[in-house]
Amino acid sequence: MGSDSDWRVMSDASQSLTDFGIPHEVEVVSAHRTPDKLMKYAREARGRGIRVVIAGAGGAAHLPGMLASMTALPVIGVPVPLAYLDGMDSLLSIVQMPAGIPVATVSIGGARNAGILAARILGTSDDDLADRVEAYALDLEAQVEEKNERLKGSL
Repeated sequence: MGSDSDWRVMSDASQSLTDFGIPHEVEVVSAHRTPDKLMKYAREARGRGIRVVIAGAGGAAHLPGMLASMTALPVIGVPVPLAYLDGMDSLLSIVQMPAGIPVATVSIGGARNAGILAARILGTSDDDLADRVEAYALDLEAQVEEKNERLKGSL
């Protein structure tokens, strides 16, 4: 994430990964304030065994795109809403990448979905993880049916 203040949003991605049993790291890397650290992080991530990067940033939100420009790993961008523009500035900064530098982008503040998307990506080469992702989807389905029945019972 671009700043420790982004943790209020990005903690949901960490929790999703933890829920799926995926080891991960949390790091503050600013595209603007720590460009050398960003370059080192991006260029060494794959060699350190990282397989997917989730990058959250607010405002100018250059972190996900800059990471994607320096690594072959998939990058998932999380637009972090700030006090102004309700995160639209972050969303547009992350989603409008030039051809050849893709960043998968989730909704504004959608860090939980970023974690789930990372689990799905990793699950393409890990059957046990894919089974856990499928079980999660079935649990969501059951929750909807339970809520539906509860609503009908209250009418």
